[in-house]
Amino acid sequence: MSAVRGRSSPRDQEDRGWLRGAPPPWWVRALPLLLLAGVTAAALVSPHASDLGFLLGAIPPLAVLSYGPVATAFLGVAVVLVLHLPGTHLNRPGETDLLTVAFVAALSVFVSYVRSRRDAQLDTERTIAEAVQRAVMPPLPERVGSVGCTGFYRTAQDGTLVGGDFFDVREGPKGVRAVMGDVQGHGLAAVSTVVSLLGAFREAALDQPDLRSVAWRMDRRLAVDSAGVRHAELFATGVLLEFSPDARTVRVVTCGHPTPVLLREGKAVEVTVPPCPPLGLGLLGDDPPKEVTLALGSGDRLVLASDGVWEARDAGDSFYPLPERLAALACTASTASAQLPAAVWRDLLALGYEVRDDATMLVLVPLPQVT
Repeated sequence: MSAVRGRSSPRDQEDRGWLRGAPPPWWVRALPLLLLAGVTAAALVSPHASDLGFLLGAIPPLAVLSYGPVATAFLGVAVVLVLHLPGTHLNRPGETDLLTVAFVAALSVFVSYVRSRRDAQLDTERTIAEAVQRAVMPPLPERVGSVGCTGFYRTAQDGTLVGGDFFDVREGPKGVRAVMGDVQGHGLAAVSTVVSLLGAFREAALDQPDLRSVAWRMDRRLAVDSAGVRHAELFATGVLLEFSPDARTVRVVTCGHPTPVLLREGKAVEVTVPPCPPLGLGLLGDDPPKEVTLALGSGDRLVLASDGVWEARDAGDSFYPLPERLAALACTASTASAQLPAAVWRDLLALGYEVRDDATMLVLVPLPQVT
């Protein structure tokens, strides 16, 4: 799972990521060296190129963006040496202010040292944060019991691995149970709610006799968390599934969340499930959610997606037609189940849809039992 904002392409995110602490792209690292080589070559070839000497003063500050203090100092010394070469015609009085260039180079070394210390601290903090967030929602295995699994997660907040969406797949006494949900809000502010819901689901998936009881446990967890908090308004949407031990049937319960899409023989159909209030409102005890049972055959695939995918909008403010696009993408021979979520993501970007929330997808495939 990675953290990429859906408003731009992955390449754009990669190129801009260095501004937030990631390694700079190759062209940023190469720029000081290319500038030094270009100005030196031009000055050696033509005496009229001496007017370009001022460009050498930009090399040490550019080096700060990509290099540490040692490499920045080396480039600063190289600039001063080039200014002293008679063949470059840059050592004439008044052509280039040597003292100014030397001062800028020294200052750049100091700035590079401070930046290196800061980057080292940020790397440590980022490593700790990633470990914590992966502990909250670890990567899914390729198979859980008799169900193949593929998860996809893109948070709306840059630099985070977990936002307001969540999913999990667990095997228990009643078969394989899966959940996908979307809590109120997104980003780091929603992580504590995600932790509570996933903890409730993982316990209930082992103990509760049916999906309605699992949903009720998750609903109670949120209600307890928000009790006594003024204007808490803590709620989440969710969809729960329970596969039979042989994966020939699946039960589905939805609590304010978009229903799964069934891919079968090249067609994509939304599963019809009676609606139910979101989790956390304390209403499931009075009106238990209704579940539907769906027969599954060989080659069937269930695709779950969050609001971030369903509600992506194009320039005309139209929603992304997920079932229609799933059917088209699934017919491509090269789009296996494991590649389907990534194919949907690329399709979203290629068609110009803007993703305004966490984008999450989960593909569940019934598989024969391993003997």
